[in-house]
Amino acid sequence: MIMYQADLYATRTYLRDLLERSTTAQGLAWLDQQLLTLRDEQAGEEDLYLAFSAAPRYIGKERLQLSPAQARLADLIRHGFDPSRWTAAQTARTLLLLSLPYRQAQAFYSQIENLFSTADMGELMALYAALPLLPHPELFCARAAEGVRTNMGAVFEAIALDNPYPADYLGEDAWNQLVLKTLFVGKPVYRIYGIEKRSNPRLARMLSDYAHERWAAGRTVSPELWCSVGPFLNETTLEDIKKLFAQPNELEQEAAALACWQSDCLPAKELLNAHPQLKARVEQGEITWHLIGNKALA
Repeated sequence: MIMYQADLYATRTYLRDLLERSTTAQGLAWLDQQLLTLRDEQAGEEDLYLAFSAAPRYIGKERLQLSPAQARLADLIRHGFDPSRWTAAQTARTLLLLSLPYRQAQAFYSQIENLFSTADMGELMALYAALPLLPHPELFCARAAEGVRTNMGAVFEAIALDNPYPADYLGEDAWNQLVLKTLFVGKPVYRIYGIEKRSNPRLARMLSDYAHERWAAGRTVSPELWCSVGPFLNETTLEDIKKLFAQPNELEQEAAALACWQSDCLPAKELLNAHPQLKARVEQGEITWHLIGNKALA
């Protein structure tokens, strides 16, 4: 397994800078004192629990305002890291986690796990979103898989959307469950980091079966579903794509064209050639899964 470890000093500096625009001087003074306390090897778990719980009261819940340069820097600090939808409290809570002594991997893991076991919804959101930034990230695979199974919508979003941890660490079964559940609950698939990189044949079959179930029930299918099917088109799923091309909905036609373009299957290439205008738009970058996802939400 490839380890993806963010530089802790750079991450802490970056998050602290973001907070300067999103909270008060008094809030920052409170946070700096908590960070200093938690860095002490003698600090107790109660200090962490109290600070983690109190962060919204002192820091506030204002959404972060990232400049384009700050957004680019986030991805340099940790590939796929995107705090553009984070709040000030969430950022402060992440800084608290990153201030803990971490040299003893099991002790660090136990502290984070204890937080998970007592966390409310807001705290869970912060914990799951922070996973790609934590030391010893490989220890939290089971915890991430547990997040995929949650019934709390906002918590599921924290692990599934704009979070590079699942793509980098989840096993295939948990990953496939994440993608299928994102579609089932109507969340934007294009915000799943690594969605195209982690496509696999079993997921393609599951998604095709899911589409057939919805069609049989007279329900619509998100055009984003076909993102993970395109690379594995075969005789069976190609019939699904033909059905999309025949729909009056432009988004479904665009999804069909993009799925064919992703495929190395000769019949898929021939099918795409039969729709030259859509093929030209795909080749010119006018049709992407990101754009399809945005249109589907409009």
